[in-house]
Amino acid sequence: MSAMFRITLPDGSVREVAPGTTPADVAAAIGPGLAKAALAARIDGQVRDLNRPFEGDTQLALVTARDEADALELVRHDLAHVMAEAVQNLFPGTEITFGPATDDGFYYDFAPPKINGKDRQFTDDDLPTIEAEMRAIIARNEPFTREVWSRQQLIDRWNSQGERFKAEWAAELPEGEELTIYRQGEWLDMCRGPHMVSTGKLDPSAFKLTRVSGAYWRGDQKNAMLSRIYGTGWLNKKQLDAYLFRLEEAAKRDHRKIGAEMDLFHLQSEAQGSVFWHPKGFLLWRQLEAYMRRRLDAAGYEEVKTPQLMDARQWEQSGHWGKYRENMFVVPDEIPGTEDDAAIFSGTADLMALKPMNCPAHVLIFRQGIKSYRDLPMRMAEFGCCHRNEPHGALHGIMRVRQFTQDDAHIFVREDQLIDEVRAFCELLDTVYRDLGFEDYAVKLALRPDKRFGDDAMWDKAEAELREAVLGSALSESIKAKFEELPGEGAFYAPKLEFHLTDAIGRTWQVGTIQSDRVLPERLDASYVGQDGERHRPVMLHRAILGTFERFIGILIEHHAGRFPLWLAPTQVVVATIVSDADDYAETVAATLRKAGLRVETDLRNEKINYKVREHSLAKVPNLLVVGKREAEEGKVALRTLGSQAQTILTLDEVVERLKGEATPPDM
Repeated sequence: MSAMFRITLPDGSVREVAPGTTPADVAAAIGPGLAKAALAARIDGQVRDLNRPFEGDTQLALVTARDEADALELVRHDLAHVMAEAVQNLFPGTEITFGPATDDGFYYDFAPPKINGKDRQFTDDDLPTIEAEMRAIIARNEPFTREVWSRQQLIDRWNSQGERFKAEWAAELPEGEELTIYRQGEWLDMCRGPHMVSTGKLDPSAFKLTRVSGAYWRGDQKNAMLSRIYGTGWLNKKQLDAYLFRLEEAAKRDHRKIGAEMDLFHLQSEAQGSVFWHPKGFLLWRQLEAYMRRRLDAAGYEEVKTPQLMDARQWEQSGHWGKYRENMFVVPDEIPGTEDDAAIFSGTADLMALKPMNCPAHVLIFRQGIKSYRDLPMRMAEFGCCHRNEPHGALHGIMRVRQFTQDDAHIFVREDQLIDEVRAFCELLDTVYRDLGFEDYAVKLALRPDKRFGDDAMWDKAEAELREAVLGSALSESIKAKFEELPGEGAFYAPKLEFHLTDAIGRTWQVGTIQSDRVLPERLDASYVGQDGERHRPVMLHRAILGTFERFIGILIEHHAGRFPLWLAPTQVVVATIVSDADDYAETVAATLRKAGLRVETDLRNEKINYKVREHSLAKVPNLLVVGKREAEEGKVALRTLGSQAQTILTLDEVVERLKGEATPPDM
């Protein structure tokens, strides 16, 4: 008799099972409810098919819909296969390539079939038909089955089916590797898995195909153009409806759309990846910058300004050249007769680069003059303009640009000061986020990556310090309760705390960060004289609260849907006339408001007041003061606030006092 396998469950209990037993068998033995709810199995931490037999003693956890992250990935992977089968059923001759799950859905790339010698391109009009066929496949409850094939079997299969792209990929797979395919009925694809038990486990009401776009085979524009069909998939219809609502809201809040409506900025091809800030947009920028500067001044930061161009040798010494070279703008970009970096760093070539970050320059300032242990902590801030050569396809409005301004700072500390400084930063950041309308955010600790500078002892210490600092800070208990750790996601030189905002429609944005760095001070020879009279290395805390002004303003626009708090709004008040007889009074009202420190415009056009109200509402003006002949005679105004149909009649003194109070920044 074969030896039994010992299966350890999450509660610590152990079951002995015979070879050939599957996680599905264990679920059924525990109870029919669990057998029905189980979607897959976590075997020694790895998600596997529910019907794949155990291979030895193991730790087993059954994956159900309660394990949302795992369950959603399974659902989306299954839906990708179901979509591919549906497309090939409906459009014979279509070739498949790849179809992964994504963060909010799935996609598959297809080579369209030929009709009369021409590619039959897919369009959004095809999506409802494909969805209907997908639901038919789900209704058939086809089992997903895993099979191990040889490389040659795969090549022969794809060649026989006219699947050129799959055959090419299969031919590149290693000879000795275990290669698997998954079937659902007669349809199959190369796949590592895992999958759920059958297509019937999918909720036919919980997915939607969203769009069609072009994609190059293997992401290379020299290769064939394919059709990529995107979809979104969820565990149930309620989740799908919530997601579609967020999409609809996101479209309404798109910072590019609102930015145009409010006349804040524009982008154009003459400066790809850089923003043209209009007067109103730059007013918003200036208000945000002034607020941040006041907060930093109060927190003991000193502001500096560093060069845009620095010698390439500096970037090589700091370690950034090896990591960021392909994303740096280099001057000159090409050096006659020089094909490698060796000539650059041996001194035979002259090469400069636009800075992609500020940290090496701040070390150079720190190194000017002898620093004592009494000088630390030294908090050095810069609203530094940086450049990174982002790929064209990655650019997105003002959220992802090539020229950007960081609210950057570096804090040089002694070892004994580090935890207190990180705590103080966390508490400063918390104040800023709340002032800007973000009550909900999460803190995450990104731990050491595989490729890194420094030894394990250094990383152990740095990670422990950041962990202790955030959990011992004055942040609310609700924020601390969401604290989590991210293995492998730290920078190459330091672990970091990441701060993820949640906006008004539930999206998350990674914005602020603080990194504990012992590598760069060593590489750039930063030191201070300790109490013992010897040289010591400071720890360098890299930190940002907003991240970049461009991206954060984009987030602010979408979070507030353009309806900024009054202190941030570029135009705080518009005084609009009903009749031309009130023009002089409107100018008097505007002058009085300006004298009180408010940002005011007048609208004296010969247009109907309803037209003016609609236009200024679209431009998200917070307050509209309507004046006519009666208001002029009585020294009053009719106040309309954005989003309200009602109006309030106030004296000029009353409206000045009211709006002046509302427009006061939260730190003043």
